[in-house]
This record gives sequence, C-alpha cells and structure tokens, in this order.
Amino acid sequence: MSEDNINQKLAVLIDADNAQPAINEMLFAEIAKFGTANVKRIYGDWTTPNLGKWKEVLLHHSIQPIQQFRYTTGKNATDSALIIDAMDLLYTRRFDGFCIVSSDSDFTRLASRIREEGLTVYGFGERKTPSPFVAACDRFIYTEVLSVKEDDSTATTKIPANKLKMDTKLTNLLRDAVEASSDESGWALMNSIGSYLAKQAPDFDPRNYGYQKLTDLATEIQLFDVDKRTHSNGTSYSVYLKDKRKISP
Repeated sequence: MSEDNINQKLAVLIDADNAQPAINEMLFAEIAKFGTANVKRIYGDWTTPNLGKWKEVLLHHSIQPIQQFRYTTGKNATDSALIIDAMDLLYTRRFDGFCIVSSDSDFTRLASRIREEGLTVYGFGERKTPSPFVAACDRFIYTEVLSVKEDDSTATTKIPANKLKMDTKLTNLLRDAVEASSDESGWALMNSIGSYLAKQAPDFDPRNYGYQKLTDLATEIQLFDVDKRTHSNGTSYSVYLKDKRKISP
C-alpha cells in the first residue's frame, strides 16, 4: 500500500491511560512512514504508579510528558488536556497531520475537527477501539500489529486463502478497489488500490490478516492475477480481477 508524503510534519499525542509502552518502538517506526514527529507529547497523571513503565520509554524517544491531575474519580481530565493541546497546535498551522494514540472514542470529534481543517489524522489503538473513532481518522492502525516483529512467532497467524474468501467484507472491499482503480485493460496498479482502500476503510491493513504487504494478501486470496509489470515510471505490481475480465489479456 502506498504511503503518504514522508515529509509531513506531524504532532504525536499519546493518551497514556489508553496505550501500552510496549508498542512505542514499533509505533514511531510506523509513524516515520508518514512523516516526521515534530511534536511528541504524552498525557496522564504521572503521580500514579500505573504509568511507571512509561518513564524509560519517554527518555528513549524524547517524548514530553504532560501532567494532568485527576480532579475527581470517574472523570478523565487527561482527555480534555490532550484535546485542548491538539486544538492549540492545530491553530499554529505548523503541521500537516496529527497522530492520536488511544483506544478511546472520546477523541472522535477531535479527529473529525482536525480533518475539517484539511489535515491528515492517523489513529493508533487496540482492536477494541470503537468504530466511530476509527472512521473519523484518515488511517487507523491497530497496535496489535505493531507489538510484534515480522519474524516473531507470536505475530498474527496468516489466514489461509479458503478463510480469506469467506470474509465477504474483505473480498468485496478488494474487488471494489481493483475495479475502481483499473484502467481500460482491466489492470490496476497496486499503489492505486492501496490508496482506494485507505479512503474506503481507514483500518484496512494486510497485517490484520497476517500479511506484511498488500501484494502478499492479494496473491494469497486467489481472486486476482498479480503481476510485476514495467511502466513508464518504473516497475510495480498490478492486479487483475480474475472473474470479471474487461478484455482478453
């Protein structure tokens, strides 16, 4: 899947109450695919022991901790502090996008508001993240796929072709992407397919199915012909929908 402009200036805002420190090594590697983290802030009540594991992570990644006391039980003042800071940063007009790291649906309106200003929002959260927050982001990456390395035996098991084909939502999404991105010959560039998928399903990621790349997933599902072709601007993978050919290949 094609990534957005790597020269983007990004503000990374982390909700310490709804994110795990174990993901941070891979989190910032993932963020680097989209741009440069010019601002890195994390919000929480640092007087509480449950955030103790974050301290070493903050030093290693040069993340600025923002202290927010809990004024009363049952109210999350951390969310309010993060939202206020995000709006302040938004109005500086210095950033191209925001990375919001949380599984909390309270940030749904914030993500929508940032996008209304024409900026890109990347969300990072666990699979339990409510769908409204996921849908409010341009891209949403589940942190479970970041918590393991590619060759780790605990990584998401690759779903075989027979089960992939039974996932109607997935197959329809891929078919629509290929058809919408294809030229008159019926072939679609993999980069164009990736861009379409990102717009239609912010949380689409081949890693959710155990595949590191979209090419691997498209090949495994066996609904498409996948071919490496030479174009005017170089070599890239192209995809053809097997059961709906526009012309003979």
